[in-house]
Amino acid sequence: MSLTNSDMLDGGNRLPLVEDFYTIQGEGFHAGKPAYFIRLGGCDVGCRWCDAKYTWNPKVFPPVDVDEVVKRAKACAAQAIVITGGEPLLYPLEILTSRLRDMGLEIFLETSGTHPFSGEFDWVCLSPKRQQPPLAEAFGRAHELKVIIQTEDDFLWAEENARRVGRYCRLYLQPEWSVFDEIMPKIVEYAKANPRWSISIQTHKFMRIP
Repeated sequence: MSLTNSDMLDGGNRLPLVEDFYTIQGEGFHAGKPAYFIRLGGCDVGCRWCDAKYTWNPKVFPPVDVDEVVKRAKACAAQAIVITGGEPLLYPLEILTSRLRDMGLEIFLETSGTHPFSGEFDWVCLSPKRQQPPLAEAFGRAHELKVIIQTEDDFLWAEENARRVGRYCRLYLQPEWSVFDEIMPKIVEYAKANPRWSISIQTHKFMRIP
């Protein structure tokens, strides 16, 4: 799925940009924080409930010069950058993160952890998926583990992953949006019985923002 042709990516000087925009982080530990989102195209995980399926095919998104994206981020009031996808670790991110860091910005990554890490990040949100589990290195890099809960079986999957992250990694259970009303009461009871877990909700959907 990734654009591995060096002529297209130029070592990370160009990346398949889907969109970049200023909004409020809606999920996880940083929910409520203003942030500039950089969304890259391409994903080989393929979650059936994904709400960003339009990002999956990287060929739809011709590579854009990183400098253009950094320039827009610099002009924004945001103090934090969220690099997301798709799956952003399909691509070399060293150049992008280095130039953003030079501007004094915090850099957050959202990833399934299915590809080797590249780039420097202040915060890594790992969201593991059953059909393509994370690489071993992802667990050690995660500051936040965010597991999507669609059925009660997913609690077992959450615990499997929680056993592999570091001691200080924050743990979150997040209801899958299409079954929110059905699964939310079960997540609440599970978190109450297992208080090391917190609950993440897609608050941006309630706020009706990107």
